[in-house]
Amino acid sequence: MPAYAEAVFLGSYEWSVTDPRFGGFSAIEVTPDGSGFIALSDRGSFVEGRFERERGIINDVELTGLHRLTNENGVALQGKENDSEGLAVGAEGLLWVSFEAAHGIRKFDGIDQPASPLITSAAFERLQINSSLEALAIGPDGALYTMPERSGRATTPFPVYRFKDGVWDQPFDIRRTGPYLISGADIGPDGLLYILERDFAGIGFRNRIRRFALDGSNEELILETGLRTHDNLEGISVWKDTDGLRITLISDDNFRSFQRTEIVEYRLTQ
Repeated sequence: MPAYAEAVFLGSYEWSVTDPRFGGFSAIEVTPDGSGFIALSDRGSFVEGRFERERGIINDVELTGLHRLTNENGVALQGKENDSEGLAVGAEGLLWVSFEAAHGIRKFDGIDQPASPLITSAAFERLQINSSLEALAIGPDGALYTMPERSGRATTPFPVYRFKDGVWDQPFDIRRTGPYLISGADIGPDGLLYILERDFAGIGFRNRIRRFALDGSNEELILETGLRTHDNLEGISVWKDTDGLRITLISDDNFRSFQRTEIVEYRLTQ
């Protein structure tokens, strides 16, 4: 047994669908049994699908649903309200989505259901334009944790905002190290907060995953990839199979032909 957690590469699958709404994936949530998932496009769409695996490795992905995000009146989100970035699935299938330009979160009863009004906070007013609520995760008690892509300065920690019992607060922050920016988050079956980060180095991306206790303590680095190992990974889902914890990641192709939608899986050694 290693003295620290480590993510071991399992496989990568390049996924493509001939639909103009397909792409730009900023988040993913895998079902508890690992067979299905919901992904979120940063241009206002939910995508639902199923994995086919051989010897535990993804060898096919089936698209089972694609729906535009709509506001509380059933009208498709437009403009800055359409910049959907973080996804968390709560009890009874409730979907929570964070928005980067509109600075807030919305609740959906299902992928084909209208949203709640935007739930926001005065604390978000100081967040940078187009770099705000990039990541979203839900805790065992139903509390939501969201954080911005950028903290303002390279020496400033990333603030972690919590929405619990209808009230916003900021219980802790996460130290910022190196050139990495936050791109996704999840709270695993182990009750720990997993933070996905990426750095664009001009000719490609490098990625990093850190995990923390839910008070921001006990930081662990569990993955740091080399340049161009993967594409622009933005979504992370941590789930448990018969062999332990598994991490599923998805990339944002930015709707560009020279990028790809990549679904990547790693195994946690502990």
